[in-house]
Amino acid sequence: MNHFDYVNGTLHAEGVPVTDIAARVGTPFYCYSTATLVRHYTVFAEALAKAGLDATVCFALKANSNVAVVRTLADLGAGADVVSEGELRQALKAGVPADRIVFSGVGKTRRELEFAVAKGIMQINVESEPELELLSQVAAERGVKMPIALRVNPDVDAGTHAKITTGKKENKFGIEWTRAHEVYRKARALPGVEPVAIACHIGSQLTEIEPFSAAFRRVRDLVAMLRADGFDIRHLDLGGGLGVPYDGETPPSPDVYAQAIKAELGDLGCRVVLEPGRVLVGNAGILVSRVVYMKEGSTRTFAIVDAAMNDLVRPAMYEAFHGIDPVTQPAAGAPRQPVDVVGPVCETGDTFAKQCPLPPLAAGDLVVFRTAGAYGAAMSSTYNSRPLVPEVLVDGDRFAVVRARPSFEEMAALESLPDWLE
Repeated sequence: MNHFDYVNGTLHAEGVPVTDIAARVGTPFYCYSTATLVRHYTVFAEALAKAGLDATVCFALKANSNVAVVRTLADLGAGADVVSEGELRQALKAGVPADRIVFSGVGKTRRELEFAVAKGIMQINVESEPELELLSQVAAERGVKMPIALRVNPDVDAGTHAKITTGKKENKFGIEWTRAHEVYRKARALPGVEPVAIACHIGSQLTEIEPFSAAFRRVRDLVAMLRADGFDIRHLDLGGGLGVPYDGETPPSPDVYAQAIKAELGDLGCRVVLEPGRVLVGNAGILVSRVVYMKEGSTRTFAIVDAAMNDLVRPAMYEAFHGIDPVTQPAAGAPRQPVDVVGPVCETGDTFAKQCPLPPLAAGDLVVFRTAGAYGAAMSSTYNSRPLVPEVLVDGDRFAVVRARPSFEEMAALESLPDWLE
């Protein structure tokens, strides 16, 4: 569900006409709905509560790290799952309490570990033995015993896109589950870490429940082995990955997801940490763009828009689908024609959709890319020296720019010439 609907023939974001935002902000821009963010978080959290789970919901900032989005979720009670010092700083800036922040990721540097330990975050998810040794050294130098989970790779195929699956043995993430017990014993002997949790995340955009259940069963077996060996395992960090409908998919509902957790792990007496990202913010955002030209090729019609692959890279990177609609509602029964929707970047891969059935479009028309709240702005770049697009947050009948579009002068000021080129 989202709050982007046609009202009197014009697409609205909650109570605000998208045309009004475009007139004020210019295109392209991202637009997020507070009402959708609130609804999605509430549905997710209530599903866990109804299942009787002692759960902490830590929003995965990699999906959308805008400080206003994170603050909106933090005000509802969300913690944060971060994968860099920058995301950790964003979470703290947004008001997420340090004791509700989990730090994940395979390549944490000494600087990042020092910063996380200094801030007293809830937990660091360790993904390798070298990281374990470095973290113990960093924490011991500060006289701290850092609570950790070892991220275990359960060798479970998530059944999702190869570039976003993370739980197979050939993936770079985590510690192979058959070696986990050995590495936990090593952690117990180190002075700066306290192994109190198990972490497991098998991928993103999962549309079936069974891969989750298979991973949970392996986590359960590991809990039994570790407790038999005297480990006080108190937390289970189960990651995220629950999918959203981009193109007619029917992912499991949060209720089904919560019941699967309860069925496999509910009797272990552990606090459960969940790290949803896409499922909270995906449908809460759109990318708004303007048609620059309609171009007739020899075999295809092209709608060339002012958004590009640097603004929304998912179609180019993952062959991902995003629904595309005109901001002006087409008349009932209006004819549609197949159109390739493309951007201005000098790459053939700068294509959002091929042969997309759309009503007649003309230069100057506004279009929206739906379900763009996750991994849209967060993955954007300045390729072709294009400015990052602004982000707008809507709340009822009001809106605010929550990240401004940088000027070309501001972009240029980040660069300098060495003295021999002056």
